[in-house]
Amino acid sequence: MGDPEDRTEEINKYRKFKKVEGSTYRQVNQFLRRYTYFTAREWSIARLCADFQTTSGAEMTFIGANLPELVPFMTEPYTPQAVNQARDAFKKKVRMAGATFLYGAMCGFFTPEELDDLLFESSEVARFLMEVEGTTLDIDDEIEQEDKVSEVMKSVSRESARLLRERSRIIEDTDKEE
Repeated sequence: MGDPEDRTEEINKYRKFKKVEGSTYRQVNQFLRRYTYFTAREWSIARLCADFQTTSGAEMTFIGANLPELVPFMTEPYTPQAVNQARDAFKKKVRMAGATFLYGAMCGFFTPEELDDLLFESSEVARFLMEVEGTTLDIDDEIEQEDKVSEVMKSVSRESARLLRERSRIIEDTDKEE
């Protein structure tokens, strides 16, 4: 686990979430609820778990015990089990949101232009959250990721439109046979 002095130094070096210093949990949570599906608790703990990853997994005990020192809007320590539950809730919500988005895209509920707008809005929120938490992404990497996602979504849109046309044709052929 390491020397306690090293751990204190690690806490002091951790400079995430400084842009919301002075904000309450409630304020951060309200903001997140307007733009995302996850809570402030889930977001901050997922970030910590990614940042304090070890070869055997995230350091749940360290994160939970030091939560108030690591995240300015968190006021109480958590048990390792509570840290794990929050991280798992975050992952589950992200998967559900992804499935919901992809379903809407695959079923033709959105035009390619609407999908492009959704992706743009989503990337704006993601960039803002990363800025708030103090995480940076190289601009070239960011553009490359956005281009990849955009191309995949355009492909999904084209393919779903093709499948919908094919289904319509099959239904029309079946109706003609009756």
